[in-house]
Amino acid sequence: MTAPHRPYFVQALDALKAGSRRDAAELLGRELREGDTSLRNLPSVARLASEIGEVELAIEASRRTIVPGQPQTLLAHWAMLATHGRASQALAEIEKQPSAVRNNPYVMHFLGTVASDAGRRSEAEALFRKTLKADPLSARTWLSLALVKSFVPGDPDLAAMEALERRAGLPEEPHASLCYALGKAREDCGDDDEAFRSYEKGAAIRRRARPFDVGAFAKTAERTIEDFTPSSLSKLTPSMAHERPALFVTGLPRSGTTLTEQLLHNHSAVHAGAELNLFAAALTPAGRTLERALAYQQNSQLDDPWGEVGRDYAALVSQHFQTNELVVDKSLGQSLLTPLMLQALPNARIAWLRRNPEDVALSTFTTYFTTGFPWSWSLQDIADTFRAEDRLFAHWRDLFPDRILVVPYEDLAASPASWSERLQEHFGLPVEKDLEQIAGNDREVRTASAAQVRQPITTDRVGRAARFEAQLKPFRDRYYG
Repeated sequence: MTAPHRPYFVQALDALKAGSRRDAAELLGRELREGDTSLRNLPSVARLASEIGEVELAIEASRRTIVPGQPQTLLAHWAMLATHGRASQALAEIEKQPSAVRNNPYVMHFLGTVASDAGRRSEAEALFRKTLKADPLSARTWLSLALVKSFVPGDPDLAAMEALERRAGLPEEPHASLCYALGKAREDCGDDDEAFRSYEKGAAIRRRARPFDVGAFAKTAERTIEDFTPSSLSKLTPSMAHERPALFVTGLPRSGTTLTEQLLHNHSAVHAGAELNLFAAALTPAGRTLERALAYQQNSQLDDPWGEVGRDYAALVSQHFQTNELVVDKSLGQSLLTPLMLQALPNARIAWLRRNPEDVALSTFTTYFTTGFPWSWSLQDIADTFRAEDRLFAHWRDLFPDRILVVPYEDLAASPASWSERLQEHFGLPVEKDLEQIAGNDREVRTASAAQVRQPITTDRVGRAARFEAQLKPFRDRYYG
């Protein structure tokens, strides 16, 4: 009896487990060409393709999930387009939809988010208000509105959010997002004590739903530091992927990475920038540990195994941006990948942002991150994460002093012109003037800093933690103790 055909999607998962990202991509492509393209498999194909950096496959799979007359399926596809830098394509498709679709509250919220990402705050606010008129209980829309406006004492929007929070039966995640919105509104009004209590409440809700094992991360960080030493790195064969430079900007979230990326993006030789998170996908064959890296090198049939990883990363970047020009990769959470990133990409340089830890702790704790960073829901977890990140940063800075430029956020904000010159020199770019003129930039910025980077560069956010000195005591006790 003939064994049943195993779906190509399942085979792709097996290929990933075996360390072959490219085989997985080919199998996902076969799933779309030859396999079961029913709605049952397509969402999984789209998600997996997106996770491994295969933008075109992800978009095609999401396109095929569309069911006429079901706006949620359209939204899933438009969200996929926006995630991969194709928001303008999503907007063009929405324009062609009938009014019933365009005026759907979820679609209006999406349009408001795109406008907010592009810095069109007035347009975004109008769209969010239109959404709330249709769905006044939408906590996520209240949060989005809170992020694009400034509140004043007696603000009716604040009163409306307070009334909504008093309603019984709010699901956990919407309730958490509403708490962050209330925190932002109360902080705008100068009521810092109540603001922080709102942030704490929202963080506690998220922490209960998804606990974070900060101890496991700290152990991984220590093991990485112990494994990657000058002696062990010398065992890795040089990469020959010298095709083009790689510009990395990294650091903790809310440390100034988006501002730095914006400065570099203003350079005439730099095409674009974003949080790509693509090197981890390219590193799939080699793994992330020294043991896996050495095994990959030993077992590889290629003449240039590390160059293969570097070129795969470059290909994924080109696919994302649809260009072979220079781009800025400002992915966060790269500290565990740094040695292999620099191994595979010999022309890569890193700008590593450093900022006052209390300011970063406050900013991460009070930011509603839509993905990642579960450690940000506890001041103690933030402290433990920062201590581990500090150790990783110091280790890589000492190992790669010529390839890592340390950028203190406070100095960058105080003297952006001089630092923009240093950044250009570090990345080997011809020095151009006035890169610090970022105000009014209308390019899409899909980060929590989207509003701030539209404004002239100032030091206004330096020292924000001083307003919350008492509330940050648990962080200080854990971090400095």
